[in-house]
Amino acid sequence: MKIPELLVTPISVSDIAPLIEAGADAFVIGEQKYGLRLAGEFTRDDINEALQIAHDKNKKVYVAMNALFHNEKVEELGEYIKFLQSVNVDAIVFGDPAVLMAAREVAPKMKLHWNTETTATNWYTCNYWGRKGAKRAILARELNMDSIILMKENAEVEIEVQVHGMTCMFQSKRSLIGNYFEYQDKELELEQNKLESTMFLFDHERDNKYPIFEDENGTHIMSPNDICIIDELEEMIDAGIDCLKIDGILKSSDYILEVTKKYREAINLAVHNRDEYEDKKGSLLEAIEEIQPKNRPLDTGFFFKETVY
Repeated sequence: MKIPELLVTPISVSDIAPLIEAGADAFVIGEQKYGLRLAGEFTRDDINEALQIAHDKNKKVYVAMNALFHNEKVEELGEYIKFLQSVNVDAIVFGDPAVLMAAREVAPKMKLHWNTETTATNWYTCNYWGRKGAKRAILARELNMDSIILMKENAEVEIEVQVHGMTCMFQSKRSLIGNYFEYQDKELELEQNKLESTMFLFDHERDNKYPIFEDENGTHIMSPNDICIIDELEEMIDAGIDCLKIDGILKSSDYILEVTKKYREAINLAVHNRDEYEDKKGSLLEAIEEIQPKNRPLDTGFFFKETVY
């Protein structure tokens, strides 16, 4: 049985070595100038250093270039891709076809992972981008388990699925979306912690806090809960899903490290000792619940829901 890759999003270069020790197989890093909703900012020097650490342990590093690019940034893409090729990045994560076109021109052998966050909802689309040059498709977070399994059965590319962490509910290139919601709906209040850069939209009726933050790519409103399916990995492992991702956005390094350890144990047991996994998966979930922020309850996302758009 194939062991899926465990992909993690670190906050800084100093996280790479401990996460490898914890069981991570690969990392997504990058600059917010080119990548969306990164757990941390990695300069070119940071990327080079991260690659040296990871490759020394036979681990992989992918760089995010999945932002939405306007005309003024298109000319920069080729030069950045040339840099990534020069330091031997294992793959580029892209959504905009401009990145694919630039890679074809300057680095035709560069591996590409297609990730538009929301539109990877059927295997025809995944295979379309595969035939254009992508080696992997990152599935939309709004898919249920049956849809995921069906897509893997019919996909001509590798399939990546997020199994832990928050998800993006809304993005705007504008920077005032929080004030817009506050003005439109009096039940939603904008709250900002003066000690941190993170803001929240607070829904009194549901007692939910939606993290909202702004970066070079605009404003992002995130889910009030964190996905966690550490106790529901069997079907995806049996189906041969290629990569399981832990998203560490707006989390601490210590939290990401502990979650990685637990998922490494869960994956290994689910592959090599299914009976022991069945016995221990409840305690693995409880261990994550113990370190979970009080305002971030865990749920199973859309994995066991009807897909609704």
